[in-house]
Amino acid sequence: MAELHVDVAVGLGARSLALRLTADAPGVAVVGPSGAGKTTLLRVIAGLERRARGVVRLGGETWLAPDTFVPPWMRGVGWVPQDALLFPHLSVRENLGYAAALPIEPIAERLGVAHLLDRQPRLLSGGERQRVALGRAMAAAPRLLLLDEPFAALDRPLRARLSADVRAWANERGVPIVVVTHDTADVAALADEVREIGTRP
Repeated sequence: MAELHVDVAVGLGARSLALRLTADAPGVAVVGPSGAGKTTLLRVIAGLERRARGVVRLGGETWLAPDTFVPPWMRGVGWVPQDALLFPHLSVRENLGYAAALPIEPIAERLGVAHLLDRQPRLLSGGERQRVALGRAMAAAPRLLLLDEPFAALDRPLRARLSADVRAWANERGVPIVVVTHDTADVAALADEVREIGTRP
């Protein structure tokens, strides 16, 4: 697995967040109080947060440095936000196929959404939307998978099965996972290491 190294400061109005993460484990859980910057950390890694100053590296590739900024679409990151952010005008099949580099049918089957491929997002439950968003990230063949409370809308049995399935898929492909979660079951299923982050004035 490629080592992920993040050491940045993010200016947010009157305060700043100092975000640090170094991990070479296949799965890392990020924990901390509300407002500590967990989601911001994922956005910095993905290249979606432009107010960050410092260093972000994956393996031997630098994504952020004083003289370097690699845009999000060149990082090869699979990003699954809390609110799924599906394209409302596209079907489940089209959402999964957006920027797909892998066949979508096996992924849809693995995530239990194969029977939903022709539905529109507005007809899905919250848990179904989360699974489609996860499948879209997986289908893009990411080098790194960033998950922000990915199973929050799922019931406990399905949550446990999908956590195990996603971890197995990531291990098969050698894709490291960084997950933000408050659920200890997610930590146990997806992470080998736990990192805590906090704030500074």
